[in-house]
This record gives sequence, structure tokens and C-alpha cells, in this order.
Amino acid sequence: MQTTGKEITISGKGLMSGRECSVNLFPSEEKGIRFYLSNSKTPIIACAENVVSTDNCVVLGNSEGLKVVLVEHFMAACAFAGIDSLDVCLSSFELPILDGSAAEWYKILPNAENIEETTFEKPLASNNVMLMPANELKITYCVNFDHPELKNRWVSFDLSQDKTQIIEARTFGYLKDLERFQQAGMALGVTQENTVGLTEDGYTTALRSEFEPVKHKILDLIGDLYLTGMNPLGFKVHIIAYNAGHKAHVEFARLVSQ
Repeated sequence: MQTTGKEITISGKGLMSGRECSVNLFPSEEKGIRFYLSNSKTPIIACAENVVSTDNCVVLGNSEGLKVVLVEHFMAACAFAGIDSLDVCLSSFELPILDGSAAEWYKILPNAENIEETTFEKPLASNNVMLMPANELKITYCVNFDHPELKNRWVSFDLSQDKTQIIEARTFGYLKDLERFQQAGMALGVTQENTVGLTEDGYTTALRSEFEPVKHKILDLIGDLYLTGMNPLGFKVHIIAYNAGHKAHVEFARLVSQ
């Protein structure tokens, strides 16, 4: 098991709610990542079976009806750091968006020396996501967005590449949809710093790397697959995702967990 050596605190606003949230990370001797809200001692365990919504982000819940929102970037940071044992205490229901990627989470986490490897004997497929057994991890993601640079755009990642481009890839969305979302009480924490806005012919901010939105989809996939309880960065597979999203990711995570 790999955990933190001490308590770590970080705070920020939620992407959806815009509410301030303080997060305390505590080392744990029990394997697994557990979220605790300030008004309950009952944990919300990070696993695919506890996902209650994938609309716009991943939401986990427990038997008491408590929910924690936007766990995917944090889970991806834990995957890259090799952290598999942690108690996460929140002052509000939504994890902070921070810079819109996993970078700030990753920076505050200690890095484990080893990530446990998992091999697969046969291919698995479910709703636009599949894996094939391989000698090492490779993730290939395709998007087909209404955007000149993101039509049928394929991006691949393996562990020989610079992982920073995945860790630092920010969340994104169509600028034309922002006002409608905010009128509906969502995306209230969106800023130009934490979200890449897609315009008709470009972006609202300079990209951190080429095809950053597709790399963010890879980041989301890694975070969502960590809900299997196995670190996807240790999978000996080639994962291919085509025009998928959180719903497809989580359904695939449930298949892998069986």
C-alpha cells in the first residue's frame, strides 16, 4: 500500500458549484481511497459501483445518499503518484477544480516507487472503450468534436512519453454552451485559467500542449479506470477509446472490475 506520510491540506472552488471547498488528505493503513464529508462519518468509497452520475463529471455516492462531485482529476493524480490508500475529508460536496487538470493534486502527493502491474488474458470491450493484452501500457483516444483541430483526432500515450502533458491537460468545453450551463446553475466555477474554451476556430486560451483537450480525455479515462481499485498505469494492455466520455469510462471500469 502507498499513502501520504502526513496530513496535506488544499482548497479551492468547485467547477460546477463555484463553492469553496477545503480538502484534508490523511494517510491511511487501509487500502482504498475514501471520501468523507464534514457532516458524516460514513465514507464514500472510490469504486465504480458507487458512481451515481456521469453527467458532466463523475459523482460518487454512499448508502446515506451523500455525494462527492468531480473526483476524476484527483483520482488520476493518485494514479500517477501511485497512491492507493488515503482518507480525503471535504468541507463541501465538490472537490476543487484548482487549475482544471490533475497538476496541483499531483504536486502535493508523494510519489510511490512502484505501481502494481495487472495483466489481462483476453480483450475486453464496452461502449466505445476496449482493451487488448499487451506487453506494456498504451492508451489511444479519439475524439470527433465540432472543432477544426478536433475532428477525428487521435492521440496516443504510453509511459515512455512525458506524463506531464497528460497530468497538466485542463478540462474544456464549448464557449457557446457556457451561458446556458451557468443559467442552469452549473459551471459556476469556470474561469479562463481552469478551462479551455472551444470556439468556432480556436481556443479561449493558449494550450499547454498540442491537442490538450484530447489529452484531458486520457486524463479523465485514467482517473475513471482507477475506480476499478487497480491502477490503470500498471495495466499491461492497449486501451482504445473512441468518442467516449465518463459514462462509457465508468461502464468499462465496472466490466474490468468483474
